Amino acid sequence: MEFSRLHYFTSLVLLFISGFVLSVSSVGINYGQIANNLPTPENVIPLVKSIGATKVKLYDADPKVLKAFANTGVEFIVCLGNEYLSKMKDPDKAAAWVKQNVQAYLPATKITCITVGNEILTFNDTSLSGSLLPAMESVHTALVNLGLDKQVTVTTAHSLAVLETSYPPSAGAFRKDLVNSITPILDFHSKTGSPFLINAYPYFAYKGNPKQVPLDFVLFQPNQGILDPSSNLHYENMLFAQIDAVYSALGTVGYKKLAVHISETGWPSKGDGDEAGATPDNAKKYNGNLIKLISSKKGTPMKPNCDLNIYVFALFNENMKPGPTSERNYGLFKPDGTPVYALGINSSTNTTVSLPSPPASPVGPAMPDGSTSSNGYLSISSAPERKVDYGGVGAFMITLVMIINNVGL
Repeated sequence: MEFSRLHYFTSLVLLFISGFVLSVSSVGINYGQIANNLPTPENVIPLVKSIGATKVKLYDADPKVLKAFANTGVEFIVCLGNEYLSKMKDPDKAAAWVKQNVQAYLPATKITCITVGNEILTFNDTSLSGSLLPAMESVHTALVNLGLDKQVTVTTAHSLAVLETSYPPSAGAFRKDLVNSITPILDFHSKTGSPFLINAYPYFAYKGNPKQVPLDFVLFQPNQGILDPSSNLHYENMLFAQIDAVYSALGTVGYKKLAVHISETGWPSKGDGDEAGATPDNAKKYNGNLIKLISSKKGTPMKPNCDLNIYVFALFNENMKPGPTSERNYGLFKPDGTPVYALGINSSTNTTVSLPSPPASPVGPAMPDGSTSSNGYLSISSAPERKVDYGGVGAFMITLVMIINNVGL
């Protein structure tokens, strides 16, 4: 991989951000680092700006990244990995982590949120699930004691599989076996003002039923859409139906005012033979159309006046991720900084970037006991987990297929 072809790279960036004129705002991007060939964080900054992203979500609290992005105005979500939840139940350890990995970088680096764990409730691990809320509470208490709770919120990300019913969206409901676990967490969100995070991938619905699920419906392309027979709301894409199903589930248990953010969604540009739809063209359509929707400041049919808060997955293709080929091909950029496909976004910042040879694998943030966190998110979002995480579309898909067959969509 050559990193010195500056003029070639610059021309590709210009191609990448050209196509149609689009003023992008409030776009979030997931910055994973399970790779040994990524550019330094300093050289990532122009790439983030080239797609108009103003928010970045990490899967740790990498000090190199947080230092590099100081004074850029980019908002950051940092994460405590699942493997540290039991430690974070200890208020002293939580306080030490917050001081080292959050307070130390404020206010230069704009850290606005801490995610404690990822998709814990669908692991069927009682030890992990039992540690989740206490860890969130300890981290929040640490922020309160440091006077940072007004600027930094605490949350956790969930798989869409926390839903038992997802269609019609107005009938969305949490799994009965998770209600007792999730309700206290929702109460925490309500009291602290933090958002409810969901990872949602329409790609998996299409991959599972490519002959029955209309590709246009999952790619935000023009299509007839579906009608929610209960609310009479019309849905033109699956992601919005998934989001509104989450809103309905929250309302069913008494938390209809909670904000819902999509912490992960994306589409792979390459996959194995059995991974239908994993192509550059489909990835371009999904992410390009999604970013257009985000920039339009329009909400979902159920919440039309609520801005979309969505983090696209992901910034880079990551060559060390386990699992099927798709897992290593969700990136908007290749490791050398060139775009995987022309997304067609016009950014307000056109930047020339020189990428040096890739650094060694980054070292994660410091932990209270002196150890370091994983430099990516193997422990919280590995390929085997991702394959089963989006089962929340199950009931939705059964009904959707019936509707498609009936109306001839």
